[in-house]
Formats: sequence, structure tokens, C-alpha cells
Amino acid sequence: MYRLKVKDIAQQKGVSQRQFMLHSGVDIKTIKRVFRNPSTANITMETLDKLSVFLKVDISELIESVPTPGEEELFTR
Repeated sequence: MYRLKVKDIAQQKGVSQRQFMLHSGVDIKTIKRVFRNPSTANITMETLDKLSVFLKVDISELIESVPTPGEEELFTR
């Protein structure tokens, strides 16, 4: 499973959803979805690239791998 770190990085950089909308070329509905549900938001690589360019970070910094619920138990046995 994955989680998008867009909101975390945006907050660190002081970037609002409105700034994303005005300057990134990404639809506000997509931005809101990414901010609200970072573990379930499905976005294209093109959108992820636009977000990384706007935030001035490598695209790999916007995604992290997280265990699926119940997966932790499999690795602790």
C-alpha cells in the first residue's frame, strides 16, 4: 500500500491548496482528494509530476510505502 505525502510536504513549504490550484495546473478536486485521502487517492503519473515540479521535490519524495492493515502481523511472527 502507498500514501501520498503531498499534503505533508506542502505544509512544510507553506503551500496552500489554493496555491496548488492557481500555479500547478492540477484540478482543485484532485488536490482536495490528495489532501483529504492520501492513502486512497488515485492520480496519474502526469499529475504526480506536476505536483513534484510545483513543490520543487523529486517525484519519489511524494510517495511512501505503508503496511496494509493486518500486514504488520505477518512480519512480526
